[in-house]
Amino acid sequence: MPITPLMPVYPRCGVRPVRGEGVYLYGEQGEKYLDFASGIAVNALGHGHPKLVKAIADQAATLMHVSNLYGSPQGEKFAQRLVDASFADTVFFTNSGAEAVECAIKTARRYHFVNGNPERHDLITFDTAFHGRTLGTISATNQAKMRDGFEPLLPGFKYANFNDLEGALALIDDNTAGFLVEPIQGEGGIRPATKEFIKGLRKACDDHGLLLVLDEVQAGYGRTGKLFAHELYGVVPDIIAAAKGIGGGFPLGACLATEEAAKGMVIGTHGSTYGGNPLAMAAGEAVLDVILEPGFLENVEKMGARLRQALEQMLPNHDHLFDHVRGHGLMLGIKLKSDSRRFVAHCRDNHGLLTVAAGDNVVRILPPLVIDESHIAECIERLSEAARVYVPAADD
Repeated sequence: MPITPLMPVYPRCGVRPVRGEGVYLYGEQGEKYLDFASGIAVNALGHGHPKLVKAIADQAATLMHVSNLYGSPQGEKFAQRLVDASFADTVFFTNSGAEAVECAIKTARRYHFVNGNPERHDLITFDTAFHGRTLGTISATNQAKMRDGFEPLLPGFKYANFNDLEGALALIDDNTAGFLVEPIQGEGGIRPATKEFIKGLRKACDDHGLLLVLDEVQAGYGRTGKLFAHELYGVVPDIIAAAKGIGGGFPLGACLATEEAAKGMVIGTHGSTYGGNPLAMAAGEAVLDVILEPGFLENVEKMGARLRQALEQMLPNHDHLFDHVRGHGLMLGIKLKSDSRRFVAHCRDNHGLLTVAAGDNVVRILPPLVIDESHIAECIERLSEAARVYVPAADD
């Protein structure tokens, strides 16, 4: 069979969305789906949010792209708002999460270079991490499924067990630049870091002159009920990679850093043709407008608690299938006792509920941040019915 026009690298399912409205997606034949996947935590405001739609349409009719050869009043304004709302002093805009992580890696290495320590180029990362699909970001994980066939990979990474502080600290040597870690692993199975772990990494960075680099591409931007997940831990990072929800569906990412951490990122050290163009900045500002509205993040926290409570009340009714719930805010995972990917397909194909499979046999529940209690009730109803009639595979 000849290769398909779309390179066949995705195991695409039968759902073929052509329209979205709020928390629902509609297929080619009018099929309706409750979208608790959000484009893998991207559609923070759901589908067709009027503020985001208007901002993109208005900006598209005004100015879409000019390159970074020129001044960027749009980028300056949005960056200032992010700086004002976060730990950061400066921002570099990208088109994706992987690019944001790449920028974070370069920023960390460059910091030590300008400090006269070019040998300090290694980042300690963690098992089951996911940082992207570029050569740099697959080198930052030790997962064979992402690395096989792409060797030689980039040097400069060491791997420890997630939440194993002692193991991570044991890897520090004269070549260490810092730690690269997701405060809550997404692809790895909604695995939250413990407070002791994150605080211990921060202390080690302070003690050894290292940088704490957080990958908050999935956990950040309101998903946990905080603007960034590090706020849950009472720890301030040096660098954060953000993306997904930051554009609400428009391709956008950002690398945020303190002034000290970014001291080496001067003219000529990094760049992006599309990064931070006026259209992306308009989308980003519209999303931030909504997220920073009084009470918005508190409501995410509230809805997350309600959803978690509802899930935990449902689980005992199907204890042959479900194990436990984990995560924070509206970044939740259900640990299954059988194949999570098969169950996600069952929910999608037979019950119109969209979720996302993850590692460790986990079903990710990642709804838009604008859900209300009626959507939670509908999710539980569909999930419960799906579990009631689900027949696990013989080898589960």
